[in-house]
Amino acid sequence: MSGIASRLEAVRSTLPEGVELVAVSKFHPVEALREAYDAGQRTFAESRVQELVPKTEAMPPDVRWHFIGHLQRNKAKLVVGRADLIESVDSEALLELIDRLAAERGIVQRVLLEAHVAAEEAKSGFEPGALLDYFRRGAYRNLRATHICGIMGMATNTDDAARIDADFAALATLLHDIHMAAPDLRGCDVLSMGMSDDYPAAIAHGATHVRVGTAIFGPREY
Repeated sequence: MSGIASRLEAVRSTLPEGVELVAVSKFHPVEALREAYDAGQRTFAESRVQELVPKTEAMPPDVRWHFIGHLQRNKAKLVVGRADLIESVDSEALLELIDRLAAERGIVQRVLLEAHVAAEEAKSGFEPGALLDYFRRGAYRNLRATHICGIMGMATNTDDAARIDADFAALATLLHDIHMAAPDLRGCDVLSMGMSDDYPAAIAHGATHVRVGTAIFGPREY
């Protein structure tokens, strides 16, 4: 068993039933992804369009691709229809653009709305209040070709376990509040949070998807 395969199995062994492992393969070569694929992994995540495009073409067709990086509007056309799930929708303008592109292509694009709860300016995403307002206004009913599957977020990059717990709790509460604000919403139950260093805490707070890279692939190859 290769190093990647054994690390992948080690991570899988810590996941409860119902939690999906998203292997974050950004900055790693296709050869590394193939090792994970051969070990049974089918869901991978990329954060840069220039990596996503060639990797989708090089990997087998049954791979499910998630896009987790900041998506520039001028590159959205390269991601819509290519990514099974766009996790990083961080504005209404981007959501409306994705919806238009998906409608033009006759597909339904699955997305997550990114919420910003971390105590860092650099993190992108909707402020929780703005995201709740979006659902309270019923704006999601205007989408023609986009399925909002849930929300995504990141905890503060800190060693303070209490802060990390608080961030994950805030994301879980936000998803609950969205359900309360939009009782007619269907199929919006994904809570994507937690990375290599903190995914056990994310799972404890109800994560349905964890995004793990370094613990599977090792340090990034820039």
